[in-house]
Amino acid sequence: MERKFLESYFTRISLLVLSIGVVFLTGCSQERDSQILVVGMELSYPPFEMTDENNQPTGISVEMAEALAERLGKTLRIENIPFAGLIPALKTGNIDLIISSMTRTEERAQSISFSDPYLHTGLCVLVSKNSDANLITDIDRPGFKIAVKQGTTGHIYANANLTNAEVLLFDKEGAAALEVAQGKVDAFIYDQISIYLNWKKHSDTTRPLLNPFKHESWAIGVQKGNEELRSQVNQFLADYKVNGGFDKLGDKYLSEQKRAFKELGFPFFF
Repeated sequence: MERKFLESYFTRISLLVLSIGVVFLTGCSQERDSQILVVGMELSYPPFEMTDENNQPTGISVEMAEALAERLGKTLRIENIPFAGLIPALKTGNIDLIISSMTRTEERAQSISFSDPYLHTGLCVLVSKNSDANLITDIDRPGFKIAVKQGTTGHIYANANLTNAEVLLFDKEGAAALEVAQGKVDAFIYDQISIYLNWKKHSDTTRPLLNPFKHESWAIGVQKGNEELRSQVNQFLADYKVNGGFDKLGDKYLSEQKRAFKELGFPFFF
């Protein structure tokens, strides 16, 4: 009896010590230099988040992050994270901000905070060149296959609203667009900028429905409760716009889209 008591006692002590060690190690793993701004983005969404010929981060969001870090007097570190993993990384404190063309939604706003919007766009559709579809309702038919990128608002919309078509998930935007171009799926739901760019890549076999059926805004993700950082980000965005920062980025990376959207009668994004 005494032996069982001692075994039980030392087992509890061992578990307690192990638990303390795990907590200590976890805490240590999350400690970071306060002078480093860690920004999460998925570097597979040109011209916003991408890599150059030397595999270094570049694009609109990267330049925004660089300017923000400079404004805050910090060194920038970019973490390349799959889109679906960005919010978990922010919630656990592995990154300070999300700057990854992320749409602010009510669902996402329940778990993270958002800055003021810095870009306005909307969901659109890429269809086969010979398709008779002109509206989002035209693709919700029995037997139709609709491609969406996992974790995006296109994915969320399709799950909630398409009741007749089959929704297929893809990890990469390019793969989803290629399925439409090759006639393997009937449509791809994504944001207005990307639908335009993917149509340009596959203009011989696809057609874009560029009038957004659902308007959206992009914002920077901030950890819940960090109102000081959110306020600093909002002030940066306001000043960056007034000082022409977004105009310069638009001219540098989206000059073709600016001309095309003006001709089509769509407002530009910033």
